[in-house]
Amino acid sequence: MALQLEENVALVLRKIDDLSLEPFPVKEPEDGEVLIEMQSVGICGSDVHYWKRGCIGDFIVREPMVLGHESSGKVLKVGPNVKNLKPGDRVTIEPGVPCRRCDFCKTGRYNLCPDVVFLATPPVHGSIARYHTHAADFCFKLPDHVSYEEGAFCEPLSVGVHACRRAGVAVGAKVLVTGAGPIGLVSMLAAKAMGADTVIMTDISQSRLDFAKSIGADHVLLADKDPQAFAQQIVELLGTQPNISIECSGAEPSIQTTFFATVSGGVVVLVGLGRPLASLPIVNAAVREIDIRGVFRYANCYPAALSLIASGRINVKPLITHRYTISESVKAFEMAESGQAIKVMIQCGKDKQN
Repeated sequence: MALQLEENVALVLRKIDDLSLEPFPVKEPEDGEVLIEMQSVGICGSDVHYWKRGCIGDFIVREPMVLGHESSGKVLKVGPNVKNLKPGDRVTIEPGVPCRRCDFCKTGRYNLCPDVVFLATPPVHGSIARYHTHAADFCFKLPDHVSYEEGAFCEPLSVGVHACRRAGVAVGAKVLVTGAGPIGLVSMLAAKAMGADTVIMTDISQSRLDFAKSIGADHVLLADKDPQAFAQQIVELLGTQPNISIECSGAEPSIQTTFFATVSGGVVVLVGLGRPLASLPIVNAAVREIDIRGVFRYANCYPAALSLIASGRINVKPLITHRYTISESVKAFEMAESGQAIKVMIQCGKDKQN
């Protein structure tokens, strides 16, 4: 018997400041794909950026595009040769599907694949819709006790896991995280879960810092305009220089602070994206042998992120501060853009979320 679906609707960005819920075609699952009834989709800063600016670097919205990539849902139909999933399975969706054939993919660094298809990255449509079709091998089953919202949170948490892996976070690490937005917060949580002894967070917002402290940061410090003086404040509060710094703000003074604060021989991981060019104390970093490592999304991190949530080692629920239905999607984006929320979730389906 043919599957009966409601009319599909999706949140479509047509141009800057032009966002609306519209009818959208449903794609039948092809070889290796599944059709998913979407349930929870989180709003990412990149979604808001495309809405308000129309581009992120070289990624430019030239045609109408569905937004959203932090998502979870229920499998409705499987395409040919799908063996890992069946109708009714609850899944979290890893949004970037690589070619699986290039050297980057074969060596496990598929986030660097030049042909990766990543949801809500122009010209690829995202997942704020009633229905979405996705590669089955980039969908992961949710344990019964893990909610759809927690499943959607696997996406930003994977960024934090990847940042900590790139940094080499291990038992006893002293970690500085600059920027207390969602990615800074999940980086802090991941660092703690992966064995960091102490994590200090900085930001320009005291309310964000207060929130960071409430969910696990050991120390918080309001940012100072002088990077060198601020680095000294960090060291004094921490009692030592951090051996790992994870920069999540993208702000030039903050990046400079991480270089000055990090111990000789330590690691600075750059997660936040700001201006394309930044002035850095590169001689200081070179003569002290500070390793500088970039982060682009994540690779092979979804299973770890899901495990951290499912085991209770990381609780992402407090970070979900606002919830909206799919019919309220534009209001949800307005809240996300206001700066009043940590994470805004859109409920696309009718299933119980928790």
